[in-house]
Amino acid sequence: MKLSPRDAAQVAAFNTLPDDARTKLPVVCAVFCISPATAWRKCKTGDLPAPHKWGGGTFWRVGALRDALKARA
Repeated sequence: MKLSPRDAAQVAAFNTLPDDARTKLPVVCAVFCISPATAWRKCKTGDLPAPHKWGGGTFWRVGALRDALKARA
């Protein structure tokens, strides 16, 4: 999946983003090194946090993603 410049910047700054920041599927895929299909499958099984709908888009909270990364380690 090709990252937009904004998504690439979020990936690069992922560790410094506030926990309440929102991010999209391409960033989730890049951070976890998974495909979009795998990301959705992991959300369904509970291995990744469920996304939230905001303003017509689907987003994940950065803090919840960090917690999922810690759980994987």
